[in-house]
This record gives sequence, structure tokens and C-alpha cells, in this order.
Amino acid sequence: MTLELGILISGRGSNLQAILDAVERGALDARVRVVISNRADAPGLTRAAQARIPTATIAHRDYSSREAFDAALVEALRGAGAELIVLAGFMRVLTPVMIGAYHDRIINIHPSLLPAFPGAHAHRDALAYGVKVSGCTVHFVDEGTDTGPIIRQRAVPVLDDDDEERLAARVLAVEHALLVEALAAMAEGRVSVEPGDGDRRARVVERRG
Repeated sequence: MTLELGILISGRGSNLQAILDAVERGALDARVRVVISNRADAPGLTRAAQARIPTATIAHRDYSSREAFDAALVEALRGAGAELIVLAGFMRVLTPVMIGAYHDRIINIHPSLLPAFPGAHAHRDALAYGVKVSGCTVHFVDEGTDTGPIIRQRAVPVLDDDDEERLAARVLAVEHALLVEALAAMAEGRVSVEPGDGDRRARVVERRG
């Protein structure tokens, strides 16, 4: 199954580049329909343009509410034919407008082993806590903060001399591979979401190929 991707970014777009490279070498059955940023100066837009991927800038400051901004995102994504949305360093919290439009079709890559250290300062929080292992998580997006069903995770050691920059760089290299692997599993139809039941949260079930 070819994934029809819409990718949302706010910055460098290194995870976007990992996806583009995987598609180019045949490791991922996907088409990137559009890359959208909330920042016109995001370097990732240049990466997309160089790959001849359609791009758009939708600035959140141009909208009176987060809901109005998300409605604009939904319109652009649907117009481009995107069916699965990837948050690749997109630094905006989504509202039910976006989440409802793409229920169980939005994934995010987060730089910690969730549920540990959600939010925008995962590396700082991990170092402050003194953990010996961190990592990254690919998960579906729900209405919480980094609380959606987990698709895949990978651990990265935390070294005694790590600071935020060194830890972030080591985790980011793993993020690139993990995100592509998770998307490939989805393209192969091996990923499904099992609804929660009582005290049990919704979870991802992956059929091994």
C-alpha cells in the first residue's frame, strides 16, 4: 500500500529528509504529497523543494485561534491528497479540528521513551532526572501531549558527559531510522490500533512480517 503523506515541519527537516531518502532508494512505499511549515524560513522547505515536493507555508500567527489554524492545515492537506500525516519536528499542539479530521492517521516522532518525558524539553528533562537510557518513540497523535498509542520505540544510552546537544544528536540519528521503519510497517499493512477497554489504553498491534 503506497502511503500518501503530508509532512508538517517547523525547522530543519532532517526527519523529512530521512523519509525522502528512503522513498528514493525504494525502502519506503510512499509519496510525499505536500510539505507544510508554519514558518516560512524553515530549512526543511528547501529540502522539499529540491526534491520537487510541493510546499506551503501556513503561518499560525495569521489565524485568530489554534482551531482556525488547524482548519487551514486540514484544507491544504486534503487538497494535496494527503492521507497520512507525519509530524516531523512540527512545533505546534494540534486541536481536535486536526485530530478529528485525521483520526488514527497522524503520527509523531518524539525524542524520549514515552511515556517518560513528554513535551518540548525531553532531553533536558531526561538529563535532569539522571536516567541512563533515553531514546525515541513513534506514536499516533491523540488529544493529549505525546499520549497516543505507541508504534515503535528505540533506546539510546545516556552517557555521563552528555549535555542536551550531544544527547539530542545521538537520539536524532536513531529517529531517522525508526521513523522510516514505522512508516514501512504501515505501508505493508502490519500496523493497527486496538481500542482501549476499561483501564487499558488503546495500543498498537503490529503483525510481524
